[in-house]
This record gives sequence, C-alpha cells and structure tokens, in this order.
Amino acid sequence: MSDYKFFAQVNKAFDIAAKYSEFDQGLLDQIKICNNVYHITFPLERDDGTIEVIHGWRVEHSHHKLPTKGGIRFSTTVNEDETMALAALMTYKCAVVDVPFGGAKGGIKIDKSRFSDEELERITRRYTYELIKKDFLGPGSDVPAPDYGTGAREMGWILDTYRQLKSDINAEACVTGKPIPQGGVRGRTEATGRGVYFGIREACKNKEDMEDLGLEPGLEGKTFVIQGLGNVGYHAAQNMIQGGAIMVGVAEIEGSIYDSEGIDLESLMEYREDTGSIIGFGDTKELESNTAVLEAECDILIPAALENQINEENAPNIQAKIIGEAANGPTTAEAHNILKEKGA
Repeated sequence: MSDYKFFAQVNKAFDIAAKYSEFDQGLLDQIKICNNVYHITFPLERDDGTIEVIHGWRVEHSHHKLPTKGGIRFSTTVNEDETMALAALMTYKCAVVDVPFGGAKGGIKIDKSRFSDEELERITRRYTYELIKKDFLGPGSDVPAPDYGTGAREMGWILDTYRQLKSDINAEACVTGKPIPQGGVRGRTEATGRGVYFGIREACKNKEDMEDLGLEPGLEGKTFVIQGLGNVGYHAAQNMIQGGAIMVGVAEIEGSIYDSEGIDLESLMEYREDTGSIIGFGDTKELESNTAVLEAECDILIPAALENQINEENAPNIQAKIIGEAANGPTTAEAHNILKEKGA
C-alpha cells in the first residue's frame, strides 16, 4: 500500500462519524484541518566531524483548547503526513475523554541506532531550541511527551533546554513523561499499556457481546497476540497475563513467533535482551513476516506498534474476535469495515 496516506485515513474516519452529527459542514471542515504545521531542518555535526541535515516536524492540530498536547517520536517513518495524522488523533482522543487539551504531535526523522547518545542529545536539544523560537513549546502553549523511539531521557533533555532559555516558574510543565527526579509522575510509564488492558477487560465483561462472539465473559483463559513489545505493548501484555489471558503470539521488528501453548513474557524479554531478537525463543514457531502473526489464531489481537498494520489486504484473514488497538491508527477505515462485517 505505497499510496497510503495516514492523514487521509484519519479524515475518512472523521467523515464517517460526522454523518451522525448535526453540525454545519463548514465547522466540520474547520475541525479537520491542522492549525499549525512546522517543518524544521538543522545541521548536526556528527562525532566524526561530518555534517548531516536533520528533518523534524511539530504539528498543532487544534487550538480550541490550550495547551496542545502530543508526543515526539524518533523514527525513519516520520514525515509531515504522519505527524499531521497523529496530531489530529490527539485532538479527538482528548475530546472523547473531555480533557482540556488540543492535539499536537512531533517527530524527528532519524534511525536512532545510527547515532551516539551524545549525538541524540544534540539533536534533541537543537529540535527543542527550534520549537521554542516559534512558540511551539511551553506550559501554556504546546506540551510534548514521549512516543515511539523516545522516553524519559529525551524529555529530560527537552526540559533542561527549556529551562536554560526561559525564565518560567512553570518550566517543569513544558513536557510530560520526564524522569522522576525532574518532576515526572510515578506510574506514567505503565499507564498506557495498563489502560489498554482495562479497556479489553471491560469489553470482555459484557455478556451479550461475548455471547455474540462465541466467547465466555471475562479474560480468564482467552488467548491473545500482541504486535510490538515497546513501552505500551509490554505493559499491556503484562497486565493481560496477570488478568488471566494467555499470550500465544508476538511480533517485533525482527519477525513474529507463535506458540498455541503460550509464551512466557518475562523469559521472552530476557531472551531478546540477550540475543537482540525474539526469533528462536523456546518452542515458538517463527512465522514468515512480522505481520503474519496478526492473522494467527487467537481470541484477542493487540496491535501496539505503528499505523496501517491492519488493512484491507490482511483484514479478511484476521481470526481474532476482539481487536484492542494500542497503537495510533493501526486499523485503516477499509479494514474497519471488513472486520465489522466479520463480526469482530
């Protein structure tokens, strides 16, 4: 799907939902657009003295409530379209749960593995400086957070840079997901994955829905496949297992594995730490690609990686009866319709 456009997919889903509203079309059109799109370029002097141009983005989708809120990701997939789509999704997520933020998102187009820690710090601090220059960062204007490829360390660098440039008594509020000693919140790391678990757990309590799916109420004994063992995926899987579910499939960037008897999460994480891969773990079967496990037999599928993972090509083959979306936009609008027709 080389012609896939994430922002267009988000707007397609918005248009479907908007049909059930009574708002004027002009207002609906205004809601969809991004208020500010900032493309940043700057030179990085590498440790070996060579110069490399770095590209980054920050998008503020909606200023209907301030500050805007949304993570910063470091990935080779980062581009303007993706950042706009993720910013829009942040607006809608905040609105659905009625928290007073507009949506935003940021990213830097890099492969982190190519850079030293010192280079990553310079990249992060320069990106922060560029955001501050244009008022794209601040407690009352735009507050970033960790996302794919970033964590507390990067947020700490952002906070430190902001403090150096701004004499703001509320400086610590310029970013969330900080290290605990720098004003971070305990439990923040686990929060998203735990929230995914709570959502699935509550869905499984509905007797009528479970009966329609041919399942017993509750999580106990239900099998699940998870795509992505990053911060969100790992904690979602951990909570699912503690809730009585059985992990039978896992996908990571290097491939996917399956074992109908169950996979021990902590042992798998130790194995990957030692070997750099999930492939070859225990008695698991290696599947043909890192997306093949999405079509494996299971009760619950949890996509916790990137967007466009469940699409019109693989949706007809998905066997899971419950999809617990832990990633941003993992299911396309076309796939949603296919899954809905299948009764998932």
